Amino acid sequence: MGTEFWVVAEHRGGQLRRPTLEALGAARQVAQAAGGKTAAVVLGKNAGNLAAELGKHGAARVLWVDNDNLDVYSSGGYTHALAELARAQKPDAIVFAASAQTRDLAPRLAARLDTGLLPDCIEMNWDASDGRILAKRFVNSGKALATVKARGTPALLTTRPKAFAIASDTGGTADVVRCDISIDASHCFGKVKQYEQPAAAKVELTEADIIVSGGRGLKGPAEFAILDELAAVLGAAVGASRAAVDAGWREHAAQVGQTGKVVTPKLYIACGISGAIQHLVGMTNSKVIVAINKDADAPLMKLADYAVVADLFLFVPALTAELKRSQK
Repeated sequence: MGTEFWVVAEHRGGQLRRPTLEALGAARQVAQAAGGKTAAVVLGKNAGNLAAELGKHGAARVLWVDNDNLDVYSSGGYTHALAELARAQKPDAIVFAASAQTRDLAPRLAARLDTGLLPDCIEMNWDASDGRILAKRFVNSGKALATVKARGTPALLTTRPKAFAIASDTGGTADVVRCDISIDASHCFGKVKQYEQPAAAKVELTEADIIVSGGRGLKGPAEFAILDELAAVLGAAVGASRAAVDAGWREHAAQVGQTGKVVTPKLYIACGISGAIQHLVGMTNSKVIVAINKDADAPLMKLADYAVVADLFLFVPALTAELKRSQK
């Protein structure tokens, strides 16, 4: 079969998640350097319709495990299916887009296959000298950048959302291979019962190009309304610091930081956030950072590309109004 790199496709409601296409782009680039091919793995009943999109973005094959027990995510079921498939077909690497789901799945699969895992990679290259993937990832709470190689075969890696470009549309098609793997209810522990969608459509935090975040300086949950209004004008997602989430002002899904979500938007606007280290870990790699705070000496103000020393309750509504005027 030759060198082959797999990308495990994360999908929901019949749609691929955007970070999967980013992971596919990263894997395809490495596969080309290695003289190999890229394949996508799709788990779930009636998920074969995703093959067309994966094929046009560079997957030469789509390995489809069609099983009723994989309709929704299951820690045990997904791990079992991928382990059996990997043992049978022996890929050189398996790549996931980092997400809440894959942070549960990838370590389980690494343990099952007795191989190494490199999480949250921001760069991937092929080292022809020893035939392994050379990756870069942040360590020590984002303070240092390490160049690392995974031990074992297949190597397992996850890609940080927004760190890689979406795989370009090649117009190609993929060969769909239906894989028969025995999976029963005993394999499917930790099964998701259902997904609940928010009442209104929101931009997913890890996939957003622009994020407006609020912290303790907002003083309460009602005050987040001014950030919601600014985000609506910018087409942005709204995030929050751990202090704001712990206070019950926003849901945990909005938390940016080491114990929340790691984001890499093009623009990150921090309002009333001092910049505790656990928050900085989650957003320090944003392309442009704007911090709005009355305290000029707050840690985040020193990190920001643009530091605005102002009362956010005056500045943010004025900024929103000006943006609305400019869009007319």
